[in-house]
Amino acid sequence: MVGIIGGGQLARMCAAPAAELGITISVLAEAEDASAALVTPSAPVGSHTDVEAVLDFAQHCDVVTFDHEHVPAEVLDAVVASGIPVHPSPAALRFAQDKLAMRERLSELGIPCPRWRAVRTADEVAAFADEVGWPVVVKTPRGGYDGKGVRVVAEVSGLQDWLARAEAAGEALLVEEKVPFVRELAVLLARSPSGQAAVWPVVETVQTEGICTDVVAPAPDLGDDLAMALVEAGLRVAGELEVTGVLAIEVFQTEGGAGYVVNELAMRPHNSGHWSMDGAVTGQFEQHLRAVLDLPLGSPRPLAPWTVMANVLGGDYPQLYPAYRHVMARDPGAKIHMYGKGVRPGRKIGHVNVSGPDLTDLRDRARHAADYLQGVITQ
Repeated sequence: MVGIIGGGQLARMCAAPAAELGITISVLAEAEDASAALVTPSAPVGSHTDVEAVLDFAQHCDVVTFDHEHVPAEVLDAVVASGIPVHPSPAALRFAQDKLAMRERLSELGIPCPRWRAVRTADEVAAFADEVGWPVVVKTPRGGYDGKGVRVVAEVSGLQDWLARAEAAGEALLVEEKVPFVRELAVLLARSPSGQAAVWPVVETVQTEGICTDVVAPAPDLGDDLAMALVEAGLRVAGELEVTGVLAIEVFQTEGGAGYVVNELAMRPHNSGHWSMDGAVTGQFEQHLRAVLDLPLGSPRPLAPWTVMANVLGGDYPQLYPAYRHVMARDPGAKIHMYGKGVRPGRKIGHVNVSGPDLTDLRDRARHAADYLQGVITQ
């Protein structure tokens, strides 16, 4: 049995490939109506921060993984100490949980990063900005995602509240140069405990107000040299950090197009890999299960020249089912994946995948389907 801590959509999307492979999964869900709990027979309710609840959950599992990085290290350490394997390990997960630790380790490995510094005071922020130029990007080292925990500031006054909280907690903030970039890319791979790895094509991600809205696989017009450099960097990071399971590396393609810097890491199935559910021989959720169980990995080969994923975000229409008729009738080739989550403006509630030979057509089809489902358009 594979135990998944967290009952969100990433755990939910493991359910179908688990059933196909004859693997039993159990989910430690936040609530009875959590996204994954709705489709998983074994879904006890408990908090990922409660050591006793997690230990009790883990004792019924052969291996434990998670659908978010927010499980405290001491909780996962307790699971490992009890004899239950955790993938990725707490030692590896630290570099996805703590952005300062990630920046330090990647810099040691020679992986391109924005210029950065740990700061605790307004004077330290100002000194760094004087070196690299305003504005700068400031991040809370822990807990941020989808644009949360990130600020772009043009003067220190925009950080007084964060600096006060960091001082009270005895912690530092991460400040980075604001990198001029031409687009955002993502490298997605899986690695098993035995060291086997499989890499999907590098993709382009489109962000809107800090939230991923579209993914194109493979990234259009990506030169072979940069694609190879990104794949090699991904494999090196996975190996050096001993990551097990799916690893996503978000990067900025820098001005001029020939270089990159790493933005963030995620050690779990990732939004940039949802296209693989319908667009690759092996989707990321099946691959993650194979990896954490140390089974041979599946082929990441694309099934079509292009696949476009469009996220469905919550809008003004709480009832999504009536929209299915229009989307399915208009585009029988569109693959709709909904997460069983309540509709809230800006919340990721599903996605649509389309595959084929014409990228312009696919972009239009994916965006129309997603926009209709979320009520942006009505015809």
